[in-house]
Amino acid sequence: MNEDLDMELIQVAREARELAYAPYSGFQVGSALRARSGRIFTGCNVENSSYGLTICSERVALTKAVSEGEREFDSIAVCAPGAPAPCGACRQVLNEFCPDVAVFLVDPHATPVGKVTLKQLLPSAFDGSFLDPTS
Repeated sequence: MNEDLDMELIQVAREARELAYAPYSGFQVGSALRARSGRIFTGCNVENSSYGLTICSERVALTKAVSEGEREFDSIAVCAPGAPAPCGACRQVLNEFCPDVAVFLVDPHATPVGKVTLKQLLPSAFDGSFLDPTS
């Protein structure tokens, strides 16, 4: 991908982080997911007092994109303190649509940005290829 487009994606993820609703953990996360069409979809984490109902920024961005007709993606930037990788649930959900996606790991207060692939983060992903939808 183009480095300028990657930098734009990273900046959009930084901005999305500012919209996070994280009153319980204080851990704000923002994501920006780029579709192969070039459209960018943002997400932020939305916490809930019933912790299991919290949704991560990556899944917010992905569900927004899918609900608007996108199904193919080339990269996602995730911005949070310490530049952590997406959680296991987000990795699996991303794998459903974009197993080859590039993942930029961004700290909101640091310049270096990590870049990995989803396959590196989830090498033995469940893909459902053996499931028989008729059974």
